[in-house]
Formats: sequence, structure tokens, C-alpha cells
Amino acid sequence: MSNLQLIAQIIVAASVAYVWIFRYDVIIKEFRQFGLSDLTRTFVGVTKIALATLLVAGIWFSPLVAVPAILMGLLMVAAQYFHFKIKNPFFKHLPSLVLLILCAFIALASLEII
Repeated sequence: MSNLQLIAQIIVAASVAYVWIFRYDVIIKEFRQFGLSDLTRTFVGVTKIALATLLVAGIWFSPLVAVPAILMGLLMVAAQYFHFKIKNPFFKHLPSLVLLILCAFIALASLEII
């Protein structure tokens, strides 16, 4: 496992934890704009926190990394879809786009494709 991959895992996990724990008020506002229910928001939050935890655990047990990276990437694709759906400006798309790119890198690196 390369140092670049480890750094990417930490960045993704820390970013998700920061947003879903310390900036939850922003999450509530965004999910309302997206027209999604509280139950959906809770499910997405629990899923993202669990996947972020697995990415951190993957630092010590690398077989854990590929699946959480792919699933987190799919959640970031969904985030992109909803940002486009409500016509958010590009700067609102940027965080999930960067995390999507990092998740793709992590998944490819963990599967030893790159």
C-alpha cells in the first residue's frame, strides 16, 4: 500500500467525519434542498460514517479498502447527481467531486490496477 493511498484514505475518512459530525446543520439544509427525507439522510450518514471507519481500519488491514472506497465513490456520484438536479453552482459540486476522484484512486490502487 502506497503512502499516497494512505493519505487519500485519511483525507476521505476525515472529510466525511468532519462534515457529518461537525457540519451536520449544512447536511440538513442540503438534504432538504435535494427533497430527500430525514430517513434517507440518516441512512446516508450512517453509511458514510461506517465506510469512513472501514477506510481508516484499512490502513492496518488492507483487504478492507476496495469495497468501502467503491461504495463511498458511488455515494459521491449520487451527491453529484443531486447537485446537478437542483442546479447548484460548481463550487458546491467540488467537495464531492474531489472525494469521488480520491475514492476512485483508492479503489484502483487497492485493487493494484494503478
